[in-house]
Amino acid sequence: MNAIWTIAKKELNTFFDSLIAYLLLLIFLVLAGIFTWLYGSDVFLSGQASLRGFFVMASYLFLFFIPAITMRMLAEERNTGTIELLLTKAVTDRQVVLGKFLACLILVIVALLFTLPYYVTVARLGNIDHGATICGYLGLILISAAYIGIGLAASSITNNQIVSFLIAFVVCVFFHVLFGFFANFTSGLVGDVLQMLSTDHHFQSIARGVIDTKDVIFFLSISGLGILLAELSISTRG
Repeated sequence: MNAIWTIAKKELNTFFDSLIAYLLLLIFLVLAGIFTWLYGSDVFLSGQASLRGFFVMASYLFLFFIPAITMRMLAEERNTGTIELLLTKAVTDRQVVLGKFLACLILVIVALLFTLPYYVTVARLGNIDHGATICGYLGLILISAAYIGIGLAASSITNNQIVSFLIAFVVCVFFHVLFGFFANFTSGLVGDVLQMLSTDHHFQSIARGVIDTKDVIFFLSISGLGILLAELSISTRG
């Protein structure tokens, strides 16, 4: 566990030693704020004290935000050759991937913490459903964990950060948008499978305030699969 935390701290220090993390955080917060308060806000349009508009918008912003923070994680290390140096130390492939996963997840949680003023403001405007709001934040953390796993898997198979971003983005779009879209035009077993693969479907269920074990397991499974694929990819180096 110490090795995982050491790698995570190294990645976080790298993030915050440059403008990349601050720029991404700023873009995320500005866009989330604009679309939450100016477009489709439940508070002003329907008179309801709710952060549902923010949660929906944030889940879509993660399609860009998370591939952007994961694209350099392993791709850059492969490109510069530092992945070999890192793996010659007393750490395993799994510890390397888990350390980078933890760093990305912490960065996402930091971004979400900066949105707590939205929560406080809406709560002052009306009787907000605190349980549903907490579930919404939990849903965002779970869906981000799944997309981080996908992003790390994409970053592990290429040494080009742009290629890594595009692969992760396309895969995340399939899970978040296209599987659910195709499910609406498909019936029977195929439709059920497509619906089950939709991250948005599982996220919406949690964001409504209903924590179902199958939704949590789904996100953790996607995350775990991504971590496993990234580990297998770097284990076949050289």
